[in-house]
Amino acid sequence: MESTRQQKVARLIQKELAEFMRTSSRNFGSGVMISVTVVRVTPDLGLARVYLSVFPSDKGKEIVKVIQESAQTLRYDLGKIVRNQLRVVPELLFFVDDSLDYADRIDELLSE
Repeated sequence: MESTRQQKVARLIQKELAEFMRTSSRNFGSGVMISVTVVRVTPDLGLARVYLSVFPSDKGKEIVKVIQESAQTLRYDLGKIVRNQLRVVPELLFFVDDSLDYADRIDELLSE
């Protein structure tokens, strides 16, 4: 179970990363929409697992790979934004959130 502090830090990181992804999504390719769906922070606040939903979903793995390669730069930029709220910015790990694809697949199977 997450503590209140973990939840607050996760919400802050999700909000700021979502804004950053919105403004810099042109760098990841045209016609790609990236949204930050979930952020989970470890109890020591040293690591944040960021789940991204990418549309169109067939480009998801390659987009997340590019983002993961630039994770240190993103962490630095995030640190400049939240420097007054967080003492240490957690390391960022990015994953594809395919829960919407999974739900669509289940709906498709149930409608057969």
